[in-house]
Amino acid sequence: MAEYIATFFSHFGAAECAKKLKSEGVSARLSAVPRYLSSSCGTCVRFISSDGEEARGAEDLDKIYWSEDGR
Repeated sequence: MAEYIATFFSHFGAAECAKKLKSEGVSARLSAVPRYLSSSCGTCVRFISSDGEEARGAEDLDKIYWSEDGR
């Protein structure tokens, strides 16, 4: 299992994705987007997954990043 960071074009999209992931039993939380990544809204979802696919298809999803060191 690894930590992934999903960035979004809107705060609403990030909040809805975190809610959906939690309802599916995935460990997820809203967070500020790290400075080394860019995002239109400044809010991301950090979640634990084996492959990061759980966030695919989320509304307003920008990109999904693998967080190598948990920053």
